[in-house]
Amino acid sequence: MPTVEGAPERPRDLLVAGHVNVDRFLKVAAFPAPDRTVPVVDQSVALGGTAANLARVATSLGVATGLVARVGAEFPAAFRRQLVREGVDVRGLEAVSGCSSPTCYIVVDGRGRQRTLIDQGPMRDARGARTPGPWLREYAWLHVTTGDPRFALALSSRAIALGMKVAADPAQEIFYRWDAAKLKRLLRNAEILFGNRAEIEHAAGLVGGGGPHGLLERVPIVIRTEGPDGATAFRRGGAVHVAARRPRNVRSYVGGGDAFRGGFYCAWFHGVPLRGCLEAGTRAAARWIERGLPTARGSTSARSGRP
Repeated sequence: MPTVEGAPERPRDLLVAGHVNVDRFLKVAAFPAPDRTVPVVDQSVALGGTAANLARVATSLGVATGLVARVGAEFPAAFRRQLVREGVDVRGLEAVSGCSSPTCYIVVDGRGRQRTLIDQGPMRDARGARTPGPWLREYAWLHVTTGDPRFALALSSRAIALGMKVAADPAQEIFYRWDAAKLKRLLRNAEILFGNRAEIEHAAGLVGGGGPHGLLERVPIVIRTEGPDGATAFRRGGAVHVAARRPRNVRSYVGGGDAFRGGFYCAWFHGVPLRGCLEAGTRAAARWIERGLPTARGSTSARSGRP
């Protein structure tokens, strides 16, 4: 079994801390004007959330992946069974009584545009949250995405103390849950920062400006997703850009960025060069947009011990 420098042997690859949501989709012909009502054309409910989407895609591609998240006591048993059936480690999925599960209300119009509302549920305030037990040391990497910044920072510090590597990915919450001091602490020991154009620009502004290159003073690699323009990896030795994979049809864009990360990690744990990791991410995102979860390749770990 491959090892991580300075740490005991680890049988699992990637632990993802963030949201596991109940996603409620509402389809309308057009968004209503203020104080107006429009009929719902169709509706559906699905398992979603930044952490759940990433973990499911990564696991389907052979990455040994687990979750750290809080849900309500009424979280659908079918969704928990779905995660287990797909091979995701759910030891870190905590059910909290007295509150509803994190729920996204995603309204999609006839042109594919989206408006989203979220009920954070127990992810709003993580005081008293259950932290992973001794099994945390089984993992090589921690990917920190959405959730209470205080919990993210505490979990990251614990992971670093155990010799794990940390990737930072505050996503949309960087605009309203993270301030300069907290983000600087998160990046202090991070190996990678993920974000889209707006998120990376905002992150750079919080820590002093300079765009992605300014962030490289604090984190070795910045991965910027760029929608139909592809993705770019910035590092201190230069930047690498790849074009997007165009989906042949569109099922849903929701979760496409999470799928990118799952594909990226599959290549990363195989020791693929950075350009190949970006290409794997764009392939996974396109497949997700077209048809959802990629075809599983079995539960064998993908990791190669890459630092």
